[in-house]
Amino acid sequence: MVIEGRVQGVWFRGWTVEQASACALSGWVRNRSDGSVEALFHGSAAMVDAMIAACRIGPPAARVSHLSVESAEVPAGPGFHSRPTV
Repeated sequence: MVIEGRVQGVWFRGWTVEQASACALSGWVRNRSDGSVEALFHGSAAMVDAMIAACRIGPPAARVSHLSVESAEVPAGPGFHSRPTV
């Protein structure tokens, strides 16, 4: 998933790690150099759908203008982590 808008500098990555971990999802989240945030979620379909819905809003200071979702490879390893910016 790629989230666009005011999503960097508003604690979007930290919030995503907290939310995804609470949903028992695995995967990662990272800032992108173009100002967007990218995330990969793996888990039950219901929990992934709930996380996608939550990311449409994000943390209080965020302003999501666009969100795109596509299928991807299953992430390696357990847990949900923040990755460095690409």
